[in-house]
Amino acid sequence: MQKAAEQIANEALSLSAAERAEVAAMFLASLDGEPDEEVEAAWAAEIEHRADRVRAGQAAGRPWSQVRADLERRRA
Repeated sequence: MQKAAEQIANEALSLSAAERAEVAAMFLASLDGEPDEEVEAAWAAEIEHRADRVRAGQAAGRPWSQVRADLERRRA
């Protein structure tokens, strides 16, 4: 690892877990390149569609603990 990268890594490791997660997300996002406007628009429309369904009472969410337990059962 280059000296500059090693120094940055050492400084990042001194951050709190939440801060490290934020930095990691920023680094990962930087690898994605420029966003595709069509994809971004499609996701925005999908999110709005799902929110409309919830507001209209046509869909309901589930608690994360329940979703996680279901996923863990499937993985086992």
